[in-house]
Amino acid sequence: MPHATLPPPGFQALILCGPGASLTTFTSTPQDIPKALLPIANRPMVWYPLEWCYRMGITEITIITPPESLDAIEAAMSQDRHLTALPTPRADIVAPKDLTHQTGTGEIFRLPEVQDAVKSDFIVLPCDLVCELDGTQLVDAWMIEEAGFGAASGGLGKPPIGIGGENLGRRGGLGVWYQTGSVKKEETDFVATTPLQHSIVPPPPDSLRSHISKLVYTAPTDTIKDITEESNCLPIRHSLIRRHARIRMRTTYRDAHIYLFPYWVMALIQQNVKMESIAEDVLGWWAKAGWQPPLADKLGLGEILRSSGTSLEDSQSATEDIDVSALSSTFTAATPTAVRSETKLASRVQNANIPQAATSLTINPPLAVPPILAYIQPPEPSTPLIRRVDTTPLLLTISLRLAALPPASPNPFSHASKVAPGTNIPTRCRIDTATTLVAENVVVEEKVSVRESVIGANCIIGEGARLVRCLLMEGAVVGSGVVMEGCVVGRRGKVEGRPTEGEKEAEGTVLVGCEIQDGWVVEWGTEAKNEKFMRFDLPSEDDDSAAGGQLDESGDES
Repeated sequence: MPHATLPPPGFQALILCGPGASLTTFTSTPQDIPKALLPIANRPMVWYPLEWCYRMGITEITIITPPESLDAIEAAMSQDRHLTALPTPRADIVAPKDLTHQTGTGEIFRLPEVQDAVKSDFIVLPCDLVCELDGTQLVDAWMIEEAGFGAASGGLGKPPIGIGGENLGRRGGLGVWYQTGSVKKEETDFVATTPLQHSIVPPPPDSLRSHISKLVYTAPTDTIKDITEESNCLPIRHSLIRRHARIRMRTTYRDAHIYLFPYWVMALIQQNVKMESIAEDVLGWWAKAGWQPPLADKLGLGEILRSSGTSLEDSQSATEDIDVSALSSTFTAATPTAVRSETKLASRVQNANIPQAATSLTINPPLAVPPILAYIQPPEPSTPLIRRVDTTPLLLTISLRLAALPPASPNPFSHASKVAPGTNIPTRCRIDTATTLVAENVVVEEKVSVRESVIGANCIIGEGARLVRCLLMEGAVVGSGVVMEGCVVGRRGKVEGRPTEGEKEAEGTVLVGCEIQDGWVVEWGTEAKNEKFMRFDLPSEDDDSAAGGQLDESGDES
C-alpha cells in the first residue's frame, strides 16, 4: 500500500462518523454495527478515509463518534486486520458526551472535546468517503492559491480563538465536488462558482488548479427545488451579479464533504450557533458573505478576520514605502493597494504632533472575506474515483467497482488476491474472479455460480446457488438453489435453501434488488423485488417485533 514519504502537510484530520440514516437496514444498532464499520469491498468503511490521510502524509487524525459507537470502533481499530495494518501513529478516537446521532456537523465543532482536539489548520472528512484522488494535490493547490502552508501560522501553540492565529493574513478554505453517476437516489448539490484570476504562470498539465474556482453559492438540490417551486423561478441577488460577472451553476455534482479549513474557521462556527451543518450553513453562508457585506457583519467576520496577535500599525514597515508583510509566502492580501495607502495616511496623521483627541478616529479598511475555493472534478472517465458511500445502492456499486480492480495493482484500493488464500473452490463451480472478491474462510459448495459480487469472510454459499451483483457481509448464508441479483445481505443474514428430502418444496427463492438486515432469515420460496427485510419497532407492542417491509430513505450528512 503506497503512503506518503514527504514531510507532513501540517494539517490535522477529523473524520466524522455519522449515523447512517440512509443505511438503516444495516445500522439500526449503532452500538454493535456503526456505519463506520460497514464493509466496502470487504474493508471497514472508515478504513478508506484513514488510508487517504496516511497516503497524503497526515498522521494527526481524530475519529469523532457518538459514545454509543465508541466500544465497537475501538475494538475494530485494535482487531480488524485492515485497520491494524495502517501506518502508525494510530488515529485518536473522541466520543464527546453530548454527541448524538442527531447532532449536526456544525454543532460538533462547538463541543468542548472537539474544540480541544483542533490545534491547527484542519481537514474535515466523512467516514463514508472513498477517494482515489491524491490528497497532496489538493493541499498543493490550496497552498498555491491561498499563499500559505498548513499550520505555518494558524493555531501554533493554540492561541485563543480570534486573538492569535494567522498573524500575516487570513487564508480561505477549499471544498471538493464530484460528478454524480447513475446510482439510484444519489443526492446532488447546487453549486455556483466564479473563475479565479488567471495566473501569470499557467499551472502544470497535471495540476488541479485549472479545475479550482471560487464558490459563491451552494445548497442541496432539494432545497433549490423548494425555492424555485415556491417562487416559480430561481431568485438571484443583484449584489451577486454586480460582484461577479461570470457565474457557472451546476446541479449534477455532489459535495464530497472534504474540506480544507484554516484555523480561524473554528471561531466562525463557535460564534454562530445557528450553523448546524458544515455543508449547508458554514459553506453556504461563508460563500455568500464574500458578496454580501451585511451578511459578513452578521456572522462576525469583521471581528474574526481583523483580530490577530499583531496590530495593523505594528505590521507596517518603518519606511512606509514597502509593505514587508505582503512579501511573506503565507500572506493573503486583505486590502487593495488604495486602501493600504489610506491606512498609511492615517498612520502619518497619528504620528504627527496633533492632539490625541483629533486622531482618535480609526480608519478601518473594507473587510475582505477570504474565499472558499471549490475543486470541481472534471467529468472524465479517467478521473480518480471520489464518492460518498451513504446509501445501499452506493454501497453495492462502489464495492463491485473496487472488487473488479486487478489484484496487487497500483490502485491503493486493490486487494492482494481476488480469492483469499485457503478458500476451497470446487471444480464444478463458476466464480468469475475478474469481477468477484472472495474473503477468507468462505465455504462454496458444488454447482455455484457467482459473478460481479463481493463475498465477506465466513460466508456459506449452498449448492446450486446463483449470485449476480451481490454483496454478502461477514457470516452471511445463502442456501442451496437460491437465486439473487443486486442484493445486499447483512452480517449473519440467512437466505434459506431448498428443503431436504421429505420436506415440502416450494417454488424457489428469487430475490432481486433486496436488502436483508443482519441476522434476518428469509424463508425458502420467497420471491421479492426491491424489498427491505428488516425489523422495526411497533409503538403498540411491548416487545421488539420483527417484520419485513420498506422504509423511506433520508439524506445523511457525515
